Amino acid sequence: MAEEIAEVIEDDPIEVRKAKRAALIAAGVDPYGHAIERSHSVGALNERYAHLEDGDSTEDAVTIAGRIMAKRVQGKIAFLELRESGCDIQLFCRINALGEERFADLCDLDVGDWIAVTGTMMRTKRGQLSVAVDSFELMSKSLRPLPEKFHGLTDKETRYRQRYVDLVMNPEVRATFERRFKIVSAIRRYMEDMGFYEVETPFLHAIIGGANAKPFITHFNALDRDYYLRIATELPLKRLLVGGFEKVFEIGRQFRNEGMDPYHNPEFTTMEAYAAFSDLDGMMDLTEGYIKAAAMAACCAFAALGLWAFQARGGDARESGQVMLARSAPSPEQYADAPAYAEADEGMEAEALMMDDAEEGAPNQKQASPAGNPLEAEDGAAPAAEHRMEDAVDSPAVAPAMSADKALTGTVTAGGVTARAWVERELGLPWEAGRQYPLTAEQFSALLDELNLAGEDFRLEAGDACLLTAE
Repeated sequence: MAEEIAEVIEDDPIEVRKAKRAALIAAGVDPYGHAIERSHSVGALNERYAHLEDGDSTEDAVTIAGRIMAKRVQGKIAFLELRESGCDIQLFCRINALGEERFADLCDLDVGDWIAVTGTMMRTKRGQLSVAVDSFELMSKSLRPLPEKFHGLTDKETRYRQRYVDLVMNPEVRATFERRFKIVSAIRRYMEDMGFYEVETPFLHAIIGGANAKPFITHFNALDRDYYLRIATELPLKRLLVGGFEKVFEIGRQFRNEGMDPYHNPEFTTMEAYAAFSDLDGMMDLTEGYIKAAAMAACCAFAALGLWAFQARGGDARESGQVMLARSAPSPEQYADAPAYAEADEGMEAEALMMDDAEEGAPNQKQASPAGNPLEAEDGAAPAAEHRMEDAVDSPAVAPAMSADKALTGTVTAGGVTARAWVERELGLPWEAGRQYPLTAEQFSALLDELNLAGEDFRLEAGDACLLTAE
């Protein structure tokens, strides 16, 4: 009988894992760990020790935690692949470092288990960055095996019904989730910067309104009456306008009891905003602004290092604008086919602005505006863009290609007689609203001096990308 049970257990990976968990509990080991303080993230280690040569080792002690994604045991050595926050690193485990008993415990771990390890950084002779493990601790025992790694998770039904497994097995799905987080956050920041209050309005409505859709109905026991899950946030937001809040918005869930397919969910998120004393043009500008901010956050990943608003001191009262410094950090996957990159200094994960058009005198990257939105040419402005490129070729204002150790971008948005006169005098180019003028770092500094901003700490150097946008 015992042999039959053993056979059944061996044929059922879930039962095998449950038996391992029971054995841990019987031995007085908590299979679900406790809080632990990590010294680094896996991504930070990959970046910090990228310089290690093959076969190099260090005495730098680190503590990290993550999920085991692969395991390979070779006699008295074991290799584990640890994943944390979408980044992987190899664990190099030796019996003479762990001891026979702990090495046996490590070999008994399963793919999918969460562990914390302490060790030193090294790179194997085959070039794999690794942590040489001195000790480890089980943080959470996984009872269900992950899908087989070679084929991955491809069944659509499983992917949609078990999103957590989809996130574990498919990095591109995780990237989509992360982009959504960035989009929502960017929209929220942009709206707040524009003076809007974010509010929360009721989900349950006694009278449905704000849209033409079939609602979900629920019963409110305390009032003994039916209520409706909201189909729109319109009416409560408008009531706030009546109450005196001039700018309000809400990012919230709506519920419409209608059709469903892989691209349409009865439960979905909207952003709705209202502004007193505005009109159609004002709302169009607002919409353009937050969409640009969302696109920049999701795709270009510009990190603002400094933002200064200015009013010309002693000059034309209309002379105003903003100066921004940013470091570009597009994801490596996004520009995988780009012909050139430039890494940011100080070890930041930044493939630089693609300067493949810089030699023609017109960098093709988008720049970040003060409110977080890129400064883009208007739709339909292709002829004007071609004209700008031709002008820039003959102009001393052409920015040099960014050197490999630079990824800093300085942008100026300015309007008024001072900036106009400087462009016409120094660059020999006509001033046109909306036009973008590439500058060298020296020209950028000279412009700031002209605008009485020379005392600000902008820290641009030769090779940095600079751009002036005319208002």
